[in-house]
Amino acid sequence: MRAVWKYPVEVYDRFTLTMPAGATVLTVQMQHGVPYLWALVDPKATPETRRFRLAGTGHVMRDEVEEEVYVGTFQMSGGGLVFHVFEVTTP
Repeated sequence: MRAVWKYPVEVYDRFTLTMPAGATVLTVQMQHGVPYLWALVDPKATPETRRFRLAGTGHVMRDEVEEEVYVGTFQMSGGGLVFHVFEVTTP
């Protein structure tokens, strides 16, 4: 059995989310003024912690030895702030 769950996104350079193991990240968007990440999950799977990085448009991203996968982009303050979310996939 699968379900789509949403998770609030913390507006920090780095944040973690605990979700069922093997969850597939679908998108990140604003809802009612709050950024959320949606994922397709198996509710019965064991929880795991996943790591994410947030980068603002035009902000310098340090070159680090991490693998990252782009998740999505969301806007705040009427489009005045634009953030891009990446999942850190290296252990």
